[in-house]
Amino acid sequence: MSTPVGPYTPVVRTGDLLYTSGQIGIVDGAIVPGGLEPELRQVFANLRAVLESAGASLDNVVKTTVFLTDMAHFAAMNAIYVEEFGDHRPARSAVAVASLPLGATIEIEAVANA
Repeated sequence: MSTPVGPYTPVVRTGDLLYTSGQIGIVDGAIVPGGLEPELRQVFANLRAVLESAGASLDNVVKTTVFLTDMAHFAAMNAIYVEEFGDHRPARSAVAVASLPLGATIEIEAVANA
């Protein structure tokens, strides 16, 4: 699991739910190079690690929020998102933002069953 880039907890349990902080495509304190696809793959690796640290997996996710700095990436994001989640389809919001930490192009936060 990556070290947070700010003063927050990566995952919090409340009752039967887990709330993850937003995950960006970071490894060793830096955004992975190569654009949206490798960055998004790392987002999912980081999200898996955060969920696994709390005893859950992507299959437990009930809601995600996707933050994109460029909505032109929406279709490419969708393709990778579907591949990563498989047949599981959590509820989702996707929003455009002006910028993200460390120059990330995408961030995903999730709510999961504990």
